[in-house]
Amino acid sequence: MLKKEIKKTKLHIRKGDKVLVIAGADKGKDGTVLEIITAKNRAIVEGRNIVSKHEKPSAGKPEGGIKKVEASIHISNLMVVDPSTGKPTRVGRKLNDKGKLQRYSKKSDQFIK
Repeated sequence: MLKKEIKKTKLHIRKGDKVLVIAGADKGKDGTVLEIITAKNRAIVEGRNIVSKHEKPSAGKPEGGIKKVEASIHISNLMVVDPSTGKPTRVGRKLNDKGKLQRYSKKSDQFIK
């Protein structure tokens, strides 16, 4: 039996990026990426895709109830906001002056971070 090789994919979005939601209930709204879930190609965006979670009272948390939390959004529904122009842009990769591969904005042709 062969082991299944897990391929780590490069994503166009990273933790801390400012992104625009381009599909779904929060379409047109922006936020900051809090977490990336690479195994599922999903991201959690601050203040977007809010869902209600029912929490059972326990010894550690005696107050139960309904909590509002951010759910994940598929990364295909997110677009990086260009830091220089403030507009959504596609992301590419090219070598910087130090010879390292770095993300850049295809709209303004400037490096991101």
